[in-house]
Formats: sequence, structure tokens, C-alpha cells
Amino acid sequence: MIPPVFILVRPQMGENIGAAARAMLNFGLERMRVTGPRDGWPNPKAVAMASGAGRVLDQAGLFADVPGAIADCDFVFATTARGRELVKEIVTPERAMAMARALGAEGKKVGVLFGPERAGLENDDIIHANAIVTVPVNPEFPSLNLAQCVLLLGYEWQRQGAEVPATVMELARTEFASREDVGRLADHFEERLDAAGFFFPETKAEGMKSNLRNMWGRLGLTRAEVQTFHGMLRQIAWTLKNKGE
Repeated sequence: MIPPVFILVRPQMGENIGAAARAMLNFGLERMRVTGPRDGWPNPKAVAMASGAGRVLDQAGLFADVPGAIADCDFVFATTARGRELVKEIVTPERAMAMARALGAEGKKVGVLFGPERAGLENDDIIHANAIVTVPVNPEFPSLNLAQCVLLLGYEWQRQGAEVPATVMELARTEFASREDVGRLADHFEERLDAAGFFFPETKAEGMKSNLRNMWGRLGLTRAEVQTFHGMLRQIAWTLKNKGE
């Protein structure tokens, strides 16, 4: 069983990082990663707030951005309470952690993204995820503190124990491509499409690329499927080159 890694994206306050570490250890989770913390790293305020959960912080990995933090993950969840203009599966914390347990039991690495305190995850972060986790809260006041959100997911992880729905096990046995593999495929497609003049007009290019990245993140591709796509692109490029097109 590989427990999920909880990834704090651009956290702002050291106290919230420390509180998140305490929440994780309460439910037996010790794998934390931090990307772009506002007040630097290591953070003495985080250590003080962790109060007994210091080893979670000591082992935490520091990354420059989300792609780096999830590069070795096979499946990624993004936590957000707001509606987004991105087409992705939306699951409850209960369902998300059921999937995480099934995947972890099969040796897959699962990541869970948590956004910064002020505004949460941005679309540029969420496009890298396979699915969105949304907590059923009061729609008139949906905002959760960072540590509260971590606590909810940690609770669901611990509560479910070894119970794994059969339908999720079928998903778990799939050889998913890592997020790094999917990112390389997205780069390959962008390179070929850019050469073909697909991203036009230029003013819409970034939005078009983001939509494509979101699609790749959502699909849950297997390693074999990623290699098939790469092979298709290489064959198309080779054929066009030899035809002089």
C-alpha cells in the first residue's frame, strides 16, 4: 500500500503548513510536498504549529511548481470548492480516498493538490489533475481552511481502512502513465501542432494549449496509450517529411 502524497501548492502562511502536517499525521499520512511557499522553506512558524508532527515537515519535499511535484504520480486529484470551466470528473472526498486506496494497493502513486489559502488552486494547476475533489459544504460559504481540507481527506483515508470497492480495483490494475509521461506527450503534441500552425490566432494560443493540457490530464492514459500517441505523431511527421510537405 502506497499512501497518497499531499501537495500544498503555493501555501502562504507557515502556521497553515504546520497545521496541515498535524492533520496528516493524525490519520497516518506522512508524505507532504510543498511548491512555492510564500514565506520560504523551511519555515519556523510551520515547525512551531506542527507541534509533534515535525517529522512530516522534515521529510517534506520542496518543488518549484506543480508539474515537478507530481511528475512521479500515476493519478492526481485537485481539491477545489468552486466551479471551474474545465471538464473533469468530480468526486467526493470519500470516493477520492477509496480510489487512492485501490490505486495504492496496486503500487500506484497518488497525489492530492491543495491550493493556497487566499484563492485556492488556479486552472493552470487543475489541468494537471485527473479528477477534482469537492467537499459538499454550504454553497453560500464554501471556503475551507487549508488544514481543514487536509484533515477531511486524511480522515476519509484512515476511515476506509482496507475496504476497496470492486469497480475501483479494475481501475487500479491499469498501468497508468505518470504525470511526467503525460506532460511529455502534451509537449510533443504542442510541438507538432505549433509547427502545423494549429494555434491560431496567436491571441487564443495560450487558451487552446491550456484546454489541450486539461484534456490530457483528464483522460487517465495508460503507459501503452501514451507510447501509441508518440508513435502516431512520429509516423505522421516522418511521412510528411518524406513527401516534402
